[in-house]
Amino acid sequence: MAANTQSMRGFEHLEGLPEAVFKRLYQQPATALAIFRRMLPNLGKTFVMAMLFNPDPIPISTLEAWVHPTKNSLKEEAFAKLRQLHLVNERQGTFALDATFKVELKKALTGGGPPGCFGLPCDTDDKKKVDVAFLDKYATEQWESILHFMVGNEVPSSRRPSEGVVRLLLHGKLMEKARSSSETMITQLGFSFLLQEVNAQVWTLLLLYLDMAEQLRMDPVDILHFLFLLGSLELGQDYDMKSLTPTQKGMLEDLRDYGIVYQRKSSSRRFYPTRLATALTSEVRALNSPAATMKNAISQSDDNGFLIVETNYRMYAYTNSPLQIAVLNLFARLISRFPNLVTARITRESIRLAISKGITAEQIIDYMTANAHPQLRKNTPILPPTVVDQIRLWQIEGERMKATHGYLFKEFTSNSEFNAVCKYANDIGVLVWVDKSKGMLFVSKHEQIADYIRKRAQSNK
Repeated sequence: MAANTQSMRGFEHLEGLPEAVFKRLYQQPATALAIFRRMLPNLGKTFVMAMLFNPDPIPISTLEAWVHPTKNSLKEEAFAKLRQLHLVNERQGTFALDATFKVELKKALTGGGPPGCFGLPCDTDDKKKVDVAFLDKYATEQWESILHFMVGNEVPSSRRPSEGVVRLLLHGKLMEKARSSSETMITQLGFSFLLQEVNAQVWTLLLLYLDMAEQLRMDPVDILHFLFLLGSLELGQDYDMKSLTPTQKGMLEDLRDYGIVYQRKSSSRRFYPTRLATALTSEVRALNSPAATMKNAISQSDDNGFLIVETNYRMYAYTNSPLQIAVLNLFARLISRFPNLVTARITRESIRLAISKGITAEQIIDYMTANAHPQLRKNTPILPPTVVDQIRLWQIEGERMKATHGYLFKEFTSNSEFNAVCKYANDIGVLVWVDKSKGMLFVSKHEQIADYIRKRAQSNK
């Protein structure tokens, strides 16, 4: 498949890296295989396989001859991707695979490479071995605790995200500190994050983690190697840590917080990859439980939409998911809750509150459309136009009005005094608004204006 899904974010990030970084990345079989599998279009993979076991460079014209003239766009896309990823050396009209990539991809495909290059399975039995069901439950709880925290739900202290996770959310501007308190609140980027498919969510956090590598005193290439290695591991198998580098061992504690790996305790010498890890370089969903991801929790399939929106701004949500209810509470006023049903109302205040958190009208409309009940989907358009228009108007209303802290001056002794003060305020850059007909002006700072008026009055005595 072409690399075009949301979960490709991690791989798209690589495209902007310098050639020297690619040379280091290609030194590991797991990384070479992951890039081959997930970053190349089908035609690009075909070209790579043609060159992989060929000792000589292949004329570009030969590769071009394999493609039907009507598919030139696919050919150009494949060539561009090979060049962009520095996978080929181009010389005198020929292509040859990068030597390092060629060696490591061969190892990956033929089972070569040193022990541990695809993880080192433990050679002793785990007395308290865990199964896949346990790992799925663990990953779900860890990941959902982050999502619950983001939408403002109460999270038990034992499951509250660690300081490292909170720092990562703040660093990525998915959350921000409230101005009036030390508490954190979701941002526009955070709301978009909640609506992503879970693999994309995981990669979003991992890329933020990668962005903080320098602060964490970690090698970014080593981090990427480990992430691609995790994507190649077997779910349910326990692995020994002794083949990991110091950077990778340090990563395990953070990855535990995200639910990507499981360790019974921090001193344990073995770890288990969860489904969040093994899905990093695949196209399958990381978690399949309906409650396991925000995507599954709030973006059900067309047949399972849960929201009904009426022209009177009332909403009926057929759900008992705390995540779904918490997201509704971000932009609607909850009225009552029953088993499997929540009623709410969209109000000017609820929309303005959502907008103040950085959530846009379009995000709210898209969310309601994506989760509309099948009964609502029979309508064209799906949502009542009056509701959609009003949500947009409430956002525009907020954009039209801007509050500025300042001071109002009025009742001047004469018109000449008013004009002089206006000119002075404008000259020093504090004039915000003026109404000459009423003899009033509004300034952002008053000390200098008051001194000017006082000195002017004294000089006129």
